[in-house]
Amino acid sequence: MNTILSVLLVCLVLVGVFTDFTHGVAVEVDAHAEECFFEMLTTGKKVGLMFQVAEGGFLDIDVKIVDPNSKIIYSGERESDGKYTFGAHMDGEYRFCFSNEMSTMTSKLVVFSINLGGDEGFVKDDLEGKHDKLHDMVEELAESVMAVKREQDYMTIRERTHRMINDSTNSRVVWWSFFETLVLIVMTLGQVYYIHRFFEVKQLV
Repeated sequence: MNTILSVLLVCLVLVGVFTDFTHGVAVEVDAHAEECFFEMLTTGKKVGLMFQVAEGGFLDIDVKIVDPNSKIIYSGERESDGKYTFGAHMDGEYRFCFSNEMSTMTSKLVVFSINLGGDEGFVKDDLEGKHDKLHDMVEELAESVMAVKREQDYMTIRERTHRMINDSTNSRVVWWSFFETLVLIVMTLGQVYYIHRFFEVKQLV
């Protein structure tokens, strides 16, 4: 019974530890430009990046993650969306960059989220080299909680992006309908005026 209570208590702690910080951002990256965001990380910190291009061009962007020594951890070209998780291998400032340098005119709207989880190997043994069954269960549960949190954030970003696309499409359809209506009214008035002038000329002749 005590073991079950311990597992439940650890589960509650894990929910707090492994979701200690999450933030989502929408940024517009101009043509021939690059936008970078910075995070101070400690060794062993788990980090998850999720992103999606919401508007602009072919909905693609170049992505890059750079460590404090300017070494590239992850690099992707012309990606529409994605997610990448890694553990910080050293203390310092990490860069998360989105580049639109391949675009000549079009800016891109990127929605992304950076998730900072708990430290890798945060469960410490009281006895050296001893891994009991409870310890293994806790580690498995920790990984599962982190995976579920990352997937949930990724789906939230996708839902937000699709909502933005739907709103934008709906707005364009409404404005196009107004434009078509205006053109139709102008053409109708023009035809009425032309016919009226035509009969006036006939009467004069």
